[in-house]
Amino acid sequence: MADKIATCIIGSGNWATIIARNVGRNVASMSNTMEPKVFMYVYEEIVDGRKLTDIINTTHINVKYMPDFELPPNIVAVDDIVTAARDSDIIIFAIPPTFVSSCCKTLLGKVKPTAHAVSLIKGFERGDDGQIILISQIIMRQLKVSCSVMVGCNLAHEIANDNFAEGTVGCRDQKYYRVLRDIFKSPTFRVVVTEDADCVEICSTLRNIIAFAAGCSDGMELNENTKAGIIRRGFLEMLQFVDVFYPGCRMGTFFEACGISDLVTSCYANRNRKLAEAFVKTGKPLSELEHILISGHEPLGPVTAELVHILLKKKGLVDKFPLFTTVYKICMGDLPLTRLVESLCQASEDIFHPQHTFQL
Repeated sequence: MADKIATCIIGSGNWATIIARNVGRNVASMSNTMEPKVFMYVYEEIVDGRKLTDIINTTHINVKYMPDFELPPNIVAVDDIVTAARDSDIIIFAIPPTFVSSCCKTLLGKVKPTAHAVSLIKGFERGDDGQIILISQIIMRQLKVSCSVMVGCNLAHEIANDNFAEGTVGCRDQKYYRVLRDIFKSPTFRVVVTEDADCVEICSTLRNIIAFAAGCSDGMELNENTKAGIIRRGFLEMLQFVDVFYPGCRMGTFFEACGISDLVTSCYANRNRKLAEAFVKTGKPLSELEHILISGHEPLGPVTAELVHILLKKKGLVDKFPLFTTVYKICMGDLPLTRLVESLCQASEDIFHPQHTFQL
């Protein structure tokens, strides 16, 4: 019999905990092929005088981040990341993007060379040349293993409450196509797998700009038609951007959970939307608001808009992306908020697709 596939989870926040619940339940029912014990790396904290790892392992509840939901008993919390990952075949990363590099450096040379990583992280790093570096690229480069991604319209508490939600896996190793779907899914969490990993991940990055624009619309108390226009225009510019900078992606990927679904969700329930709304209503600088509203998180809307603008400027394509450009200039203080609607009114309907490489 072939060795069973072992899985671990790096992270213990809201999203990591809910994914751990799904993974734990699923691998327990796949005992012929999967190792039932799942290690979860937990950054050790003291809660009510006890170690968080001890609380999780005795009560099966993550009282710090998801106190109302029980984990299956085969989830084992450990406070050492190497212990969690060294014997795992699938290493699931569900941590803030700022900790990815340090975790990979700790794990380098201490995990199986054949291990496969999966990033559940929505974010990116800024390259020295201003380029957007996707989280999966960082993991592959620093940990020397292949890395798939899973993103989608999946708010942790809604999945925890068994509300219907969807996720998209961008898989870079055919060996794990079915396995990744089967360990993440639940009766109310639908998972679709595609090999279009770059497109899956970049969609989750670009939607931050559009969510910020939607938040500006909410802050100005514009109507729903205007907000829908922002979402539509933003979706078109997402397609254009991917066609220019990530040629070869499939058009169908944009209509999965990672694309249109995640975009719509983000424009109604997202920290970037919330930040933008407060920015408009209070008139306070973004640098001040981000520490109040999204403490511990980078404001990905403004940051993404800046990095995208750098790339567009290098290509001479700023005028082809009026919404992305306007959001960037509003964040920089170079344009008034009124220009947001003007950018929609004046946008050309000639969609810029120079590569024409989309496949259905």
